[in-house]
Amino acid sequence: MGFNVSERYNCVVIEFKGNVMGGPDAVSLNDKLHELIEQDKKNIVVNLSKVKFMNSSGLGMLIGGLTTMRKAGGDLRIANATDKIESLLVITKLITVFKHYKSLDEAVASFEEKK
Repeated sequence: MGFNVSERYNCVVIEFKGNVMGGPDAVSLNDKLHELIEQDKKNIVVNLSKVKFMNSSGLGMLIGGLTTMRKAGGDLRIANATDKIESLLVITKLITVFKHYKSLDEAVASFEEKK
């Protein structure tokens, strides 16, 4: 797995690619999130449109990211989950924990709503 980071309007978009399996990727994601918090960038959207597979460690990585951002006063939201990933979120009941959106634009716009 790899990820790209870009900024859109009032939030940071992290786009995952490939298989999300945790491990060393979880460490690099966590480091990146802490770096963003230090820059006072706490609104994160994770774009899952290019993710082929996610295991339980990958889900744990997302939960860790969500916890990190919420503790810092921000949030981590999901955009473009494939049907396979969405069913994984439903089965694990994590669909009730994450705010999730069908498109990146919707997820980005969702951060405007709370202001």
